[in-house]
Amino acid sequence: MHLHLDGSVEPETLLEIDPTLTREEIAAHTAYTDFAGFLKSFVWVNQRLRTPDHYARVARRLFERLASEGVIYAEVILSVGVVLWKQQDLAAIYQRLMQESARTPITVRWIFDAVRQFGVDTAKPVFDLAAERVGEGVVAIGLGGDEERGPARLFAGLYSEARDRGLRLTCHAGEIAGPWSVWEALEIGAERIGHGIRAIEDPALVAHLAANQIPLEVCITSNLRTGAVASLAAHPIRHLYDAGVPIILNSDDPALFNCTLASEYELAAREFGFTEDQLDQLARNAFRYAFEESVAVGR
Repeated sequence: MHLHLDGSVEPETLLEIDPTLTREEIAAHTAYTDFAGFLKSFVWVNQRLRTPDHYARVARRLFERLASEGVIYAEVILSVGVVLWKQQDLAAIYQRLMQESARTPITVRWIFDAVRQFGVDTAKPVFDLAAERVGEGVVAIGLGGDEERGPARLFAGLYSEARDRGLRLTCHAGEIAGPWSVWEALEIGAERIGHGIRAIEDPALVAHLAANQIPLEVCITSNLRTGAVASLAAHPIRHLYDAGVPIILNSDDPALFNCTLASEYELAAREFGFTEDQLDQLARNAFRYAFEESVAVGR
């Protein structure tokens, strides 16, 4: 549910794309100690993706890894805001991505993502491009980037239009910024919350999420690596789950965080005491809250 194509580029794939790179150079540019540093690493990797074939290669490798983990359905986030920032041809890139998704046994759907700190006017073309592809693989629109520099409330109009045009709605919120960011995401219509872990700081918000069964797309390793939580012991996933908030486990940017979906489930069991039945419920949640209606209904 929460998986960035642009954050799944393994060093081996980068070397295939650009043989002039070295492993040492890649390691240096993908090392970070906080969220701001992570964003810089994300941008550096993304700038290596210069052609539609580069994106297709990344997608092919990602789908191979997902299939090896037993994944049968994936909603992959494409940072269209960054594609447009790089002045690349989104239509050509998306055509190649659709060709790759047609070759994999996994059912793949796409979520287009706008960069919130770029502003509303810059986000609008991303929303329009997503709406043009409803029924052609795109199921939802979302906001990524810096929550504090691009508060969700500014995008209320775009979210309302997107819903009317057939798009489902998600939003990164409560990752680095506080509970107010989650409230704003909900107010503009987000059906799922990307991360949302800082909701734990507001008992009223936790109660609201539980009562209305609004899911959080939780990414444990991501939160640790970006400094969103100080330690694994400080991660609120167990408390949120026990409070009745629907949880979906995700890998976020698996290459940049050195994790997989399988490792996130192992982490939940080892560090937070999730039983097999509870892990099964987390997996079922992924189908229950999928934006592809046939998948959600079928499970």
